Amino acid sequence: MEIRNIAIIAHVDHGKTTLVDQLLRTAGAFRDNEEVNDRVMDSNDIERERGITILAKTTSIDYKGTHINILDTPGHADFGGEVERIMNMVDGCLLLVDAFEGTMPQTRFVLKKALEAHIKPIVCINKVDRANIDIQDTLDQILTLFIELGAPDEFLDFKVVYTSALQGTSSLDEDPSTQQKGMDAVLQLIIDEIPAPKVDSEGALQFQVSLLDYNDFVGRIGIGTIKRGKVHVNDMVTVSRLDGSTKNFKIMKLFGFKGIKRLEIEEAQAGEIVAIAGLPDINVGETVCTFNQVEPLPLIHLDEPTLEMTFGTNSSPFSGKDGKLLTARKIEERLFRETQKDVALKVRRIPDSESWIVSGRGELHLGILIENMRREGFELEVSKPKVIIKEIDGVKYEPYEDLEIDVPNEFVGDIMTTIGERGAEMVDMDSKEATTKLTYVVPSRALLGYITNFMTLTKGYGIISHVFKEYRPMMNVNLGERVIGVLVATETGVATPYAIEHVEERGTMFIEPGTDVYEGMIIGENRYDIDLAVNVVLKKNLTNVRSSTKDNTVVLKTPRRMSLEACLDYINSDELVEITPSTYRMRKRILNTVERKKYDARKRSEAKGE
Repeated sequence: MEIRNIAIIAHVDHGKTTLVDQLLRTAGAFRDNEEVNDRVMDSNDIERERGITILAKTTSIDYKGTHINILDTPGHADFGGEVERIMNMVDGCLLLVDAFEGTMPQTRFVLKKALEAHIKPIVCINKVDRANIDIQDTLDQILTLFIELGAPDEFLDFKVVYTSALQGTSSLDEDPSTQQKGMDAVLQLIIDEIPAPKVDSEGALQFQVSLLDYNDFVGRIGIGTIKRGKVHVNDMVTVSRLDGSTKNFKIMKLFGFKGIKRLEIEEAQAGEIVAIAGLPDINVGETVCTFNQVEPLPLIHLDEPTLEMTFGTNSSPFSGKDGKLLTARKIEERLFRETQKDVALKVRRIPDSESWIVSGRGELHLGILIENMRREGFELEVSKPKVIIKEIDGVKYEPYEDLEIDVPNEFVGDIMTTIGERGAEMVDMDSKEATTKLTYVVPSRALLGYITNFMTLTKGYGIISHVFKEYRPMMNVNLGERVIGVLVATETGVATPYAIEHVEERGTMFIEPGTDVYEGMIIGENRYDIDLAVNVVLKKNLTNVRSSTKDNTVVLKTPRRMSLEACLDYINSDELVEITPSTYRMRKRILNTVERKKYDARKRSEAKGE
């Protein structure tokens, strides 16, 4: 049977996973009476809730005598390491672009990865059923992007298919009225345009690990494409390690992919995408070879982490009230287990402490890990994210990002002022009737703590996306710290309506009456740029004197709801986020009010050089 290996790449929310659903349906991967959820490839709860793909997924379909392996890739730059490694497994890619939004920062990022690997792209313009689309403008944007990224001449004449993944229709004609039910146009284009794997089934085995999975029974599972030869269960093989050493092991399990299922198989040959188990510590980039015939393939380049946070055991007064997994040993086991399948994540323990430095590719990358741990019953505390600074020849370098902002025209002035103050360099500005697209190059530090401010400034109507660009010499300015002060609780207890009524005139509350609070917990935002210690557990004194007028009912403002990402984005370097299975709280590192005031006064004196 003919084989095609293809990755689907796109910006976040341009419809990759929905398109895969429709490809599976068209190829008959589901029974007629089978109930299938939307976005069936997003198996993780968080993926389904947020509508994003976090981990690359492998599926396969048989269509007109051709076996098509499809890899659904993440669109967010924080998970770009997955996209990068997948390019080593495929012979072509389907670049998906929203007909309304056009090319976006992550479109550039994923296409750049494909072109660097010299992977042939075909283009799919999705959501052609949307109103007010300009397909010709979208095509022009795509061609411009190909040229800017230095695509070879043979890739500039790319084939295009037009789809509505939501409606399950496709066509080779850009006129939306020509759309037909099913994804036959897409599947046929894949067969016609994407080359079959150039492999040798009779040679010695070469299989390179591109992705990892993990289970408690067999340890790490290596996923990749067989580049040469055949492999069978129980074969003795030799792996060429990253450090140049070799190790012999036995293939304990061999898995293939059929539809959305991973099935145990007995053998596989060159060109097929499979998963193997047998070596508990196998790594991405290592080559599995025929026994004692070591011929390693070129190593896979992995982008380094750009952001780090400190994870620690929960030290708040409420520690242990909510979660079951609290100890340093449990947290360490969980963090290191995550590194078994996520090669973009790095963990190292801080000596003589119950804290760890956890490094990743961005706030979302680390935020997803924290959210998963919270749901599993862990309690922990985490610091403000900070960028990883490199030192090259005695010069400090910091990461920079390509930033793209779409905002209604009325907010352009405020956005340009606030992002300009953070050292952003404008690259392009494109104004339309109602909205303006702003493109910047900006230090990653400048975006820490900015997203919440951005959503407030644009009243939730702005769209902001960014992707790592490169390391540049570090700017000598203080970026990434919140400039506004916070309201900090002075007492431990339960917040009362009476106390909150008197405090809320000072700023914006994060809590409501009945919330358990402790000394040092952040309960609101001050109006001014200093922190303010407040008592929110104060009760009204009761007397036996009857009031001449009835007490008025207390009417309080609705507090600001803070998501986990918003909390991580909001805190400063002297603050932490406490994570428990049922909630998260922002707090000061120094909980005692008197000690904290002394520390702040000493810090201000040092800043003035006294």
